[in-house]
Amino acid sequence: MALKWCCSVDIQNQRIELPILKEHEIDLYIKREDLIHPVVSGNKYRKLKYNLLAAIDQGFEALLTFGGAYSNHIAATAFAGAENKLRTIGIIRGEELRSVWQANPTLREAHRTGMEFQFVSRVAYRLKTTESFLDQLKQRWGDFYLLPEGGTNELAVKGCEEILQTGDAQFDFVACCVGTGGTLAGLINSAQPHQEVLGFPVLQDEGLKEDIPTFVKQGQWRLVWDYHFGGYAKVSLELVSFINDFRRETGISLDPIYTGKLLYGLMDMIVRGEFKANSKILAIHSGGLQGIAGMNSVLKKKKLPLIEV
Repeated sequence: MALKWCCSVDIQNQRIELPILKEHEIDLYIKREDLIHPVVSGNKYRKLKYNLLAAIDQGFEALLTFGGAYSNHIAATAFAGAENKLRTIGIIRGEELRSVWQANPTLREAHRTGMEFQFVSRVAYRLKTTESFLDQLKQRWGDFYLLPEGGTNELAVKGCEEILQTGDAQFDFVACCVGTGGTLAGLINSAQPHQEVLGFPVLQDEGLKEDIPTFVKQGQWRLVWDYHFGGYAKVSLELVSFINDFRRETGISLDPIYTGKLLYGLMDMIVRGEFKANSKILAIHSGGLQGIAGMNSVLKKKKLPLIEV
């Protein structure tokens, strides 16, 4: 069975040419997963692929999932569901958004694509995995295929295991940003024995140390905690400047929530000498560029520099 938004995935690795890399004798490549699809890009394509196939195969007519105001997962699920004639329901963190969601680029586009919303308090949102909370959702919305926050489950990890290709065995390190951990788990499972997989969390979530091992078989991996900039969706002038400079120098756009922090962290580690000379690093561009518009609206209100697009 083919999904209507699926495409032939032939993703290229783009070599990054920067003076600092030459100085430290490091080969850095970026796997351009962001180019898979304009909306269902990067790891969202990978995570949704087998989940949607399962939902359709099991006869579900609706998808229900969770996310915040600028969630890439919410945007991708709305589009992918509409393309495959599935109703989509988003449980959105933050009751305060109920009256202002039309001003939010991510939610506005998800709704235009057909997603229905239920806004819940942050206290209630923390109960999203409990049986009682899910029963309440079923009473309101009827039967649905459940997608976890961020899309991470066994089928999502299976999809993310397809990111690395045979030619990627040349790299010593594989690096990705980490939200819920599904992408990292897939990379760990498909990496070669000689490769170390580095995960850069974008929020302070110690639970990742317990969550990720439930999906991985074996392999060399570690979490790099130094580059979350204070938590999810937290940015600084330094990060915005880095993202804009990186785009000017390489032609590659990064988002401020995920990939910007990943590349900032990698470049800082290279400068600090944390990689041996002649190391080959592959960074995974997980997409998420739709989040730039929302972050720019926040930066504009604070009268701070915007992220260039």
